[in-house]
Amino acid sequence: MPQQKDIVKIAIQMPGAYPQLIQLDQKKPLTAVIKEVCDRWNLPGPENYALQYADGVQTYITESNRLDIKNGSILRLTKAPGRCAEDLFKGIQSSDAGVCCDSLKQLVSVSTDITFAQEFISRDGHSLLVRIVEEAQETHLILTHALTAFMELMDHGIVSWENLSTIFIKKVTSFVNEKAGDASVQQVSLDILESMVLSSRSLFQQIRDEIILERLLSHLQVSNQQLQTKAMALLMALLQTAGEADRQDLFAFLEKKNLRQYIYKNIIHSSGVVGDEMAHHLYVLQTVRLNHVEARMRTPLDSFSQEQREALHSLRQAVFEMEGEGSLSNERRRSLCAKEFKKLGFSNNSNPGQDLSRTPPGLLALDTMTYFASRYPDAYSRFVLENSSREDKHECPFARSSIQLTLILCEILRIGEPPSETGSSYHPIFFAQDRLVEELFCICIQLLNKTWKEMRATQEDFDKVMQVVREQITRTLSSKPTSLELFKNKVNALNYSEILKLRQTERLHQEETLAPPVLELKERLKPELLELIKQQRLNRLCHGTMFRKISTRRRQDKLWYCRLSPNHKVLHYGDVEEETDMPPIEALQEKIPVADIKALLTGKDCPHMKENKGKQTKEMLDLAFSITYDVEEYSLNFIASSRTDFCLWTDGLNVLLGKEMSSESMRSELEILLSMEIKLRLLDLENVPIPDIAPPIPKPPSNFNFCYDFSQAEQ
Repeated sequence: MPQQKDIVKIAIQMPGAYPQLIQLDQKKPLTAVIKEVCDRWNLPGPENYALQYADGVQTYITESNRLDIKNGSILRLTKAPGRCAEDLFKGIQSSDAGVCCDSLKQLVSVSTDITFAQEFISRDGHSLLVRIVEEAQETHLILTHALTAFMELMDHGIVSWENLSTIFIKKVTSFVNEKAGDASVQQVSLDILESMVLSSRSLFQQIRDEIILERLLSHLQVSNQQLQTKAMALLMALLQTAGEADRQDLFAFLEKKNLRQYIYKNIIHSSGVVGDEMAHHLYVLQTVRLNHVEARMRTPLDSFSQEQREALHSLRQAVFEMEGEGSLSNERRRSLCAKEFKKLGFSNNSNPGQDLSRTPPGLLALDTMTYFASRYPDAYSRFVLENSSREDKHECPFARSSIQLTLILCEILRIGEPPSETGSSYHPIFFAQDRLVEELFCICIQLLNKTWKEMRATQEDFDKVMQVVREQITRTLSSKPTSLELFKNKVNALNYSEILKLRQTERLHQEETLAPPVLELKERLKPELLELIKQQRLNRLCHGTMFRKISTRRRQDKLWYCRLSPNHKVLHYGDVEEETDMPPIEALQEKIPVADIKALLTGKDCPHMKENKGKQTKEMLDLAFSITYDVEEYSLNFIASSRTDFCLWTDGLNVLLGKEMSSESMRSELEILLSMEIKLRLLDLENVPIPDIAPPIPKPPSNFNFCYDFSQAEQ
């Protein structure tokens, strides 16, 4: 008797037959299982049949993968892979073009299965496909199917790419080089060539010699996105496989042929969306190209290099006067240079080269500074002179800032990191500009000066400023600007105050107070909490408050007390002594029925404020309120002792009048209560992401004839 864990309940179907529901014993040989299935359907020759999955990837079931079968799986009884391979092998060789084409089409779909691929290759089927391609006498459709099936078979790694003949390689390359070739044939040919290049250095050289690069670039200008993607894939494979010398030659050729403009115009600014595969290739190209400056980034300044010393001194000479320097003594000249290097913002002004000894950014920082000084001399001079002449400790050091900014750009652009196999994050701006690092530096160093002034920073705030600048650059680049001008406008608009607002918003998001489901929950909780605040206001009115009467004479103000009856129907008030704590209602002689109250007035609209016009202060106006009653001829005038009492009473009176509470105190309390309630409700969801939209409600089952028998489980 087989153990329960070895039994899998599955369905097996076959076209034209009623499906079988069986309990598959995983210990039983697969041949025996297939024989039982065939016997039930009265099928002779069970060795000609096999099982495969009916849904998804229709993989053949073998002894090696049968343990992957789960309860409820649906399998199909179909031709055995050997028999299928034999039939297709014969069909491909048929003299009838229709039979040949159909066989190749079917071969494309079944070649993805490794069990079938092994059977077909064992019959030398892949060589048959190679002959079809080499002779190239068939129609474009047959040729496309033959190339696609060949690619699927080779992907399993059963046969080495290096076993292919030179004739085949030249033939496939010729399809790519054709000016008016069939797009489908060219697409598969590009795919095959990419796999060849990545598989072997010798094949790379062979294909590099055969391929016409101008034709390869022309495929980037077509509207067919799939052809563009495959051409880009081959180009990236050539660049990644090439040695350093070959890569430099390839880049020189591509720059000469304006590859960047091709990509910018025909891919990034095309009407279609850039696909994931193309995005990966653009990311690879960007990474490989940016890594050209890695050598400079990792090289410290050599104080014995005349060229580097001159570049360093050119920064000083570009902004400070040179007149009479030649007539000075060496000691005086050194002192003057040190002073000027200090104004430039170097930490080690006597030997500024030491500031550039740290790697990264190494010499790349010197390159970006000299580029800025020569490309934008006015902006450079303005930056240095503006900060070197300040004496209030708020000067921004140009050299120190430049070195740190270059390092930040290297980190953001990931210079020095090899391209990953899954990366797809590219910057469209890279394809709009030849010298991206230098041009970005020129914009960002001016941004840094602007942010420094906005923050009113001193030398102690240097790291804080650099963090803000990093955030400004990162946020702007994440919006994928397509040109330098767009980047410049966006990054300058993202000033320090905007960064603070964004940080606050993100902090609230992290606390999940702005997530759509949480906002919806807030709206549902509001009425209940508003009712709580209303009750608190009415309770406070029932408790009552002491007010001071307005006095026009210079003597002690009189006091009076006002409170609401417990049934909320009458306001009682009357004069009291100062020592009185909470007088009983009976002691308050005057009363106003709530039903007679007509309106609540505040501030300058109050009658007692109008009477004393010119004498009241702003503070008094902010604390004054009145209620009018009967036919609005009479009024009861209040001046609260504090803003809190003012808010409590105006809110309470509005509740009695059936109006909305509107005080700032009510809004603050509502927010506190909402925040507390939300946090309590979300305690169990800590570290669980809340989706923006509710998950869909599943459809009800077709019937409800199911239950769980607990009595059997207990046994």
